[in-house]
This record gives sequence, C-alpha cells and structure tokens, in this order.
Amino acid sequence: MAELTVLDSKYSWTRLLITLGVAMVANVGMWAVIVIMPAVETEFALTRAQASMPYTMTMVGFALGNFVIGRAVDRFGVTGSLIAAAVGIAAGYGVAMYATSIFMLSLAQLLIGLASAVGFGPLIADISHWFMRRRGIAVAIVASGNYLSGAIWPMVLAGLLADSGWRSVYAFLAVVTLATVIPLALLLRRRLPEEAQNAAQAASDSNAKSVGLPPRKLALLLGLAGIGCCIAMSMPQVHIVSYCVDLGYGPVAGAEMLSLMLLGGVASRLVSGLIADRLGGVRTLLIGSALQCLALFFYLPSDGLVSLYVVSLIFGLSQGGIVPSYALIVREYMPARAAGSWVGFVLMATIAGMAIGGWMSGWIYDVTGSYQMAFWNGIVFNMLNVGIMLWLLSRSRPRKAGLVAA
Repeated sequence: MAELTVLDSKYSWTRLLITLGVAMVANVGMWAVIVIMPAVETEFALTRAQASMPYTMTMVGFALGNFVIGRAVDRFGVTGSLIAAAVGIAAGYGVAMYATSIFMLSLAQLLIGLASAVGFGPLIADISHWFMRRRGIAVAIVASGNYLSGAIWPMVLAGLLADSGWRSVYAFLAVVTLATVIPLALLLRRRLPEEAQNAAQAASDSNAKSVGLPPRKLALLLGLAGIGCCIAMSMPQVHIVSYCVDLGYGPVAGAEMLSLMLLGGVASRLVSGLIADRLGGVRTLLIGSALQCLALFFYLPSDGLVSLYVVSLIFGLSQGGIVPSYALIVREYMPARAAGSWVGFVLMATIAGMAIGGWMSGWIYDVTGSYQMAFWNGIVFNMLNVGIMLWLLSRSRPRKAGLVAA
C-alpha cells in the first residue's frame, strides 16, 4: 500500500504542470488553421466552403487521433507516444508549408490533427492515473490546455502572420513543437507503480458491476451520449459568428462572443473538476448538461447585442466541464489498464458530435432560413445525453461522500 502514496503526491502535481505545458503546445494545430484560413482563401482563390476544408480535415484527424494515440499510450507509454506525435505534428506543418493546392493542405492538416490529438484525450488518460482524491480537478486542468491554447496562440501568431505570411507561421510552430514537446515528454518517463494500477482496476471493476454493462457496451453508450451533447454544444460554438453576421452585428462581435465562450469554458472546466472530486463524473456531467440545455433555451429569444454577449458567456460557463466529465466516467467505470483506449474512444465520439452538429446546424439553417430550429435541434440532442446519464446514475452504486473511485 506504500506505493499508493504516489497518488495525489507532490510528483503528481509536478507531472500535472508539465502535462498542461505539453497540452498548450500540442493543441495549437487545431487553432492555427483557423488563424491562417483568410490568408489561405486569398492565396488559392477559394470559396469560403473550400477554405474551411483544412479545418474539417484537422478535426477528422483529431477525432481519430484521440483513439489511436490513446491505444498507443496504453501499450507504449506516454513519453514515446508524445515524441512520435511531436514529430508527426512538425512533419504536418512541413508538408503544409509546401502545399500548392487546398487538397495538399487539407491532407497536411489531417496529419496535424491526428498527431495533435496527443494533447487531449491521451494526456487526460495519463494524468488520471496519478490522482485519486483530486482526479477531477487534475483532469479538468489538462483538458483546459486545449482552450488555453486557443485563447493564447492566435494572439501570439497574429503578428507573424501579418509580417511574414502563413507559411512562416507553420515553420515557427514546427520548431516550437519539437523544441517544447520532446523535452517535456522526457520528464514524464516515470511509470505508475503496479500496486496503484491494481487498486484503480479493483475500484473500477466494483463500479462496473453496479451498472451491469461490459466495457464495450458502456463505451458505446457513453459515445452516443457524447455525440448528443456535442451536437448541442456545436450550435453556438460553430455558428455564433455567422449568427451575428445575419443579425447585422458583424464578425468581430461574433468572434468576441466565441472568445467569451472559450474563457468561460476554462472556468467551467476548473469548477467542474472540483465538483467532480465530490460528486463523481456522472453527476457532474448531468449538472453541466442541464445548464447547457438551459443556456440553449436562453439563445432562442436573444437577438440583441448585449443579450447575446451575456448568453454566450453563460453558455461557456455551462458547457466547459462536460467533455472532461466523460473521461472521469470512463476512469470510474471502465478498466484502468485500458484507460487510454476507452477515454480516446469516448472523446472521439464527442469530437464527432461537434463535427456532425456543426454541419447539421448549417443544413437546418439552409432549409429554414433561420437558426431557431437549429437551437431546438441542439436542445433535443442535449436531452438524449441527459437521459443516458440519468439511466447510468440510477444503476450506479451509492457514492461515499468526499471520495472518488480510483
């Protein structure tokens, strides 16, 4: 049992800070493509839809990468996976720099998205092994690296983009990725003691028995819930800029609302992590999903500039903790030794939900000429997620106050 003292230890918190640093660099690929999109559109003389294709391919790669690299972490450890991913990210940037068509750039972004996924689900799965009592806040901090990357890097890259062009931006990011991620990855070589992993396995087995579902079926159920909640989540996140343009407020206002969502999402993730340490993943996800649904209802009557800013902030504060909660549920109810694979699979489903929801909301707008039905569509899918979580909660064994299963 002495080996269990490594959990929630000083080393665990040091590892958490290193992991957050990796996440803030590894995730930049999915935001950089947004920053360079106008320049790419101009250079290749593209339509807006064509210029969006590299981003779409980035998210496809990101979704797949969460599962593929998660399995690699289970098998080879986080250090080797991070080093390989850093090389993959840099290679993707290198290919993109020499792109002569939108097709070639899209393929490069597919590789960037695939490798960049190491900074999300795989890192969340790894850090979850090193905490027991404070697992919720630890997972939330690592998950916030994605949002922090989106809040910080676009501002850092804006000047270089204006002065030297988007290819110079990608050359800079390739160097930064290799120079940052590889040294930090080497600091994460320490492996979890066997006794601690065995204790985690025993706790998750006990929780799983109360639900009465094998891991594969539970993962599919969580994946369906993740698709539902993220179809709902995607409506404001993907379309708020277009919504503001339609209302006559312009893209700048929409971009500011998106920034408010992301900053609110960081705060939400941290608070949700603290809540999860007391209530567990299922209850925390239920709270976040219910608040997200309420925020979507608030959007329905809101078409004034001030009200949209307020509701966008409320939405960000509501939804930020939802996706990390899925990782916590996986760790509470599924085999600890396959955490990377199962966390990666469920987070892959949530990212797929974002992609589907973004397209679906646009399709509904094209058919109806309004975003009102798109908001209602999000509310309906949000209810699917709530229903699945209520069912899972009803079958779960009672939790002991102040204790999160390992």
